[in-house]
Amino acid sequence: MKPLEHLLETEAEILLEELVDKEEHDLVVFNDDFNTFDHVIKVLMKVCKHSHDQAEQCTLIIHYKGKCTVKKGSIGKLKPMCQSILDAGIQAAII
Repeated sequence: MKPLEHLLETEAEILLEELVDKEEHDLVVFNDDFNTFDHVIKVLMKVCKHSHDQAEQCTLIIHYKGKCTVKKGSIGKLKPMCQSILDAGIQAAII
């Protein structure tokens, strides 16, 4: 491969990564039989910067519907938040 071709390929990969990172994704928290309402509320307030009322509403949705989108944003923004929620023992995923 010629140096210029490699440079263009690298630039294309960077642009693609930036485009993907600008797409909106959902950070979803799932219901389980282990975590208390209070624990989930505290984690959502800390990690997602929810107000108490917002965290409480999300927790009720999680409980009754089985899951709830707690934040929207880029992969880069949501990834550390998702990891913090998982580290707190709560099931979560970026969709």
